Amino acid sequence: MLTHLPTLSRRDAVKAAAWALAAAAIAPKLAFADEKTVAAEIKKLYGDKPMASGKIKLDVPEIAENGLVVPINIEIESPMTDADYVKAVHVFAEGNPQPGVISYQFTPACGKASAATRMRLAQTQDIICVAEMSNGALHTAKANIKVTIGGCGG
Repeated sequence: MLTHLPTLSRRDAVKAAAWALAAAAIAPKLAFADEKTVAAEIKKLYGDKPMASGKIKLDVPEIAENGLVVPINIEIESPMTDADYVKAVHVFAEGNPQPGVISYQFTPACGKASAATRMRLAQTQDIICVAEMSNGALHTAKANIKVTIGGCGG
């Protein structure tokens, strides 16, 4: 008994090669960031400037039952005057494929340095927030978020 094996046309071979090339190009970017990667990203932005803790209220859940939509609220203590205001806020995640998650720019016209959004987290990890003040001072806050799988504590 003879079985007929399907033959691969040239068009199908080119499509398969294109998919393989795309997968090879994307695969290195799927590696997760770690503490060193986040530190390197922060160093790229601010060099070795000292960072003080405080002034940042980072409101995130301790346990996120769904890593696809994790709420994050950020408030920075500042008078938001022309002489003293928050210039920028950057949020980093130590376990995501890309360490930089969110960046905000503020001016004195904002009146208040706060923002709220939702982010996607790939796994349980630390979130680091860095606020840059108008005088060049840096403040930081860190929080750990446990991402459960299907809400079962995985």
